[in-house]
Amino acid sequence: MAERGSRHGLARVLSKRGLLSRSEAARWILAGRVRIDGRLIRDPEHPTAADAHIEMDGAATQRATPIYLALNKPRGLITTAEDERGRPTIYDCLRPLKLPWVAPVGRLDQASEGLLLLSNDPEWAARITSPDSRLDKTYHVQVAPVPSGDQLTLLAEGVVVDSGGPRWRAQSARLLRSGGKTAWLEIVLDEGRNRQIRRMLEALDIRVLRLIRVAIGSLVLGSLAKGAVRRLSPEEVALLVPLDPERK
Repeated sequence: MAERGSRHGLARVLSKRGLLSRSEAARWILAGRVRIDGRLIRDPEHPTAADAHIEMDGAATQRATPIYLALNKPRGLITTAEDERGRPTIYDCLRPLKLPWVAPVGRLDQASEGLLLLSNDPEWAARITSPDSRLDKTYHVQVAPVPSGDQLTLLAEGVVVDSGGPRWRAQSARLLRSGGKTAWLEIVLDEGRNRQIRRMLEALDIRVLRLIRVAIGSLVLGSLAKGAVRRLSPEEVALLVPLDPERK
């Protein structure tokens, strides 16, 4: 929670109220659509108190009702609101639902699929994505060729991804099934390095064919259809990261 009397840029304050992304808030401000105490503000970085009276298009703003969603992200979608190359994004799954603004909590790269969280509660999202959370994320990964037992052990003990760099480790790695030249692995991470699984396996000369996130902490993807979205229950929200008691 922000300390009483603390100030942040106006765009950030609007984002923290769960109304817009910071970049979209900046566009509103630059377009002259935002006022503080009746005064037109055109600077997205204008110092603003968290409890300031802010109007957008003449309507007073309040903190948005928190929304917590799970999406089964299809392969091929970009985890962003807009793509400069015009590629499809996760928001193509959300538009038919006419939801208020929400942002992805963490990421899945374009070639990955599975469980992705979205919310308009930036404080909750920050607590989930913080390195201190150590929240387990479980992936099912189709690979080729079939890894050896020693290679699976290395994934858990540590793989040097970059020459001279530190070892990257999985929380656990096990064989689910294999057949012919391919296998499915279950890999659990408790950190979130960029393309971590792909780069660890690449360092072992193992190619990723599919990568599906099937669980975040206790929340499982389950039978949620590809491209479908569902709201999280209050119990699921609290189990992922307990809400700040002051906001209950």
